[in-house]
Parts: sequence; C-alpha cells; structure tokens
Amino acid sequence: MAKPQKRYVCQSCGSVSHRWAGQCADCNEWNTMVEEANTAATPFHSKHNLQTGGRAIQLVGLDAEIKLPDRMATGIAELDRALGGGFVEGSATLIGGDPGIGKSTLLLQAAAKMALAGQSVAYVSGEEAADQVRLRARRLGLGNAPVQLAAATSTRDILTTLQTKPPAMLVIDSIQTMHSDLIEGAPGTVSQVRASAQELIRFAKERGTAVVLVGHVTKDGSIAGPRVLEHMVDTVLSFEGERSHQYRILRAIKNRFGGTDEIGVFSMQTEGLAEVGNPSSLFLTHRDDAMTGATVFPALEGTRPVLVEIQALTVRLASGATPRRAVVGWDSGRLAMILAVLEARCGLSFSNAEVYLNIAGGYRVQDPAADLAVAAALISAMSERPVPVDAVAFGEVALSGEIRPVAHGPLRLKEASKLGFERALVPASMTGEKSGMKLSGFKTLASFVDHMMGRG
Repeated sequence: MAKPQKRYVCQSCGSVSHRWAGQCADCNEWNTMVEEANTAATPFHSKHNLQTGGRAIQLVGLDAEIKLPDRMATGIAELDRALGGGFVEGSATLIGGDPGIGKSTLLLQAAAKMALAGQSVAYVSGEEAADQVRLRARRLGLGNAPVQLAAATSTRDILTTLQTKPPAMLVIDSIQTMHSDLIEGAPGTVSQVRASAQELIRFAKERGTAVVLVGHVTKDGSIAGPRVLEHMVDTVLSFEGERSHQYRILRAIKNRFGGTDEIGVFSMQTEGLAEVGNPSSLFLTHRDDAMTGATVFPALEGTRPVLVEIQALTVRLASGATPRRAVVGWDSGRLAMILAVLEARCGLSFSNAEVYLNIAGGYRVQDPAADLAVAAALISAMSERPVPVDAVAFGEVALSGEIRPVAHGPLRLKEASKLGFERALVPASMTGEKSGMKLSGFKTLASFVDHMMGRG
C-alpha cells in the first residue's frame, strides 16, 4: 500500500503544496503553510466511466415558471434592507467584520426578534458559553425571547441535535470554531472550515433552515480562510465601521436572492445596535455658516443616497520642503489624479502645499462621482473661498479635465433636496433635470475653477 503523501495547505488562500515553505507561492503570505491530513482520492487514471451509471437529472428551460423565494423578516428594517427583504428559507449567509464591531450583537437581536414573532431560532456559540450569551441578551433587554441557546463546536453534535426538529434559522458563531470529525485537523484550518461549512449548508438546503455563519476577518478586513467559503454561501454581508465611531454599516457584497451593494446603517448604543433611518445625519456637520475646505457630496450605496461631508486642508510650505498628502476615507491614488488635473488643466499648483483630505464621520467613499466634490473642497481650501452651505457637488473628473455625468443623478438630487439643500454643482448634461433645486452645470474642471474663484 502506498504511503500517504504529506500536504501543506495555505491558511490564507487554500493553496496546496507537497512541500513546506515559509512563503505561499500563490498569495505570497508568510508562515501560512500548515500540514494537514491528505484524504484518499480516486487516481487520475481511474478506469471508471462517468458517462454511465448515474442518475438522470431534470433539465428545465429559462422560460419555466418559478416562485419567488419566501423570506423571513427579521424585524430589523436595516438588516432586511441589506438582505433584500429578509432571510431566505434554506439559504446560507456569511457575515464578517472586525472583532468587537457588533456581529454577535446584531445576530442576537435579530434572532430574539424573530423568536418573539413566532419563528423557531437556534443560536450556537463556539466562542462563548450559553450563560454569556444569555447575559448579553439581558443587557439588550431581550432576556425573555424564546431563542434556543447552545455552546458547541462539533458539527456532528449540532446537526444531530437539530435533525428531528429543524429551526427556521440557525446562527453559528463562529464558523472558525466548528470541527468536523470526517477529516483531521484543528478547528480554524482551511480544511475544517470548508468541511464544517459544507455540512451546515447541506443541512440548510435539505431542511429549509436559514443558516447564518459568522466569519472572522484578517488584518486587511477580508474574511479569514480561502475565498471558497464565500463561494459556497448564498449571501455575504460585511459589517464595517470604526470602533471609535458609533455608526456601523452592514454591506451586502454578494446576494444570490437580491441586489448587491445595499447597505444597512446602525448606531451602537448602550442597549445594542439601533437602526439609523436617515444615515446622512451621521455624516453631516451641523453648521450655520459656510466653512472653507468643506463640501457636501451625495454618495450612493446601492439604491440609497447618503450625504457625506468632504473636508480638505492645505498648508503652504517653505520652498524645498517635501509636501505631504494624507487621505482618510478615500483613495489616495484618486486624490493624486485630481491634484494633477487641477495643475495641468486649471493652472492651480499644490506642489508647495501639504494636502489633507478627510471624509467626515469615518465614512469610506468609493463612488467616482466624488471627484467634483473633492475638487471643490481642495479649491475652497486653497483659495479661502467657502462652498455655499446649501450646495452639494458631484461629478466624475476625466484626465482631460472634462466633467462627466454619473449614474443616478436625479436620485442624488432628490435626497439633497429632501434634506434642505437648494443648489447643486453638477455636470453640464444634468442641468435639464427637474429637481426643485438650482443646478449649476459645468463641462470642464477649468470652468468649475473659474466659478469657485469668482472669475465667472
């Protein structure tokens, strides 16, 4: 009998090697190769013919009638928004986020509300004892919710317990603590995470239980373990936010039953996570007078516009000093591009000035429509001319200096108007929009600079 061959699996990307190495050859991470047992596999040169002996499957056309999946509302509107209407029966959802961000608190609140509404909910913790979860529920004012609690790490024990009476929803906190006795390896390894998740997902599909898996994240914020875990589940939610700020954003980055890029906004309070119906109130500075270097940008998250404040500061340096560029909440490469366009196309020089850019409230902006708002903040900071307090700005800036239109402009204007803004600095192609606001359109960044500097 051939001796089983050793194999080493990268805990970051799942790459397999038959030799140990200090650095993974695929993802270049250090000290991630861990020895794991090699399960027996069918030889590549097997003589079995897979074209016969199987079970015939039913093929259906694209035009076949299909019923929309039934959803279970959680009672938390912001969570339901991110999910696309609630949890789907028989689905698998993965939620990741930094330690202490509020993943367990949010799921415990959702589980308690669903249980109080008559749904059967099981909450299995592999990191805390059942009494610890019960004490947290009491602090949140949910001690009377009929949620079934357990502290376990064996996937076999969990599924055996729930086999006779499957709950409507099962929360596993967290998947990295689960252990399957079908394979060797410690909990948290790639093979154990994959095997445990596969068994739990199979249980969800066969029994119609909505399974929610909590996942740890790495230093860069991605869910720990191989990306195959994200491919196995139906929905991936990312819980984001700075622990120094009270707001939390639940972002859907994958959803097989609904749209992606939807967000739910929460505020961390002493009694748990509270929903934020108007997210713009978190990210706007309440001020009566206009300030230099500050402008308001209507960002778009999925179908929800969120107004955020962009702040810029420029500091003149003595000749010969190296200026610094610091960015918080935006792409530093895009800031460099905007500065280059302002200098090359508009004649504004920032070469002898330090530039600091900040998105208020710790919000992170990835929308290219923020280009014009950033340019407005930079011009305002350098010229000491404030942007009107009742104005918003948005538009994409091209390397040629052209201001290009962006998606969902009317939706952004509608949200700004609803919050009391009366004018908008937009691309020239949008000046015909009916929004109830005064629209100032610009074709090029040079004309926009002239307007900001009072030259036109």
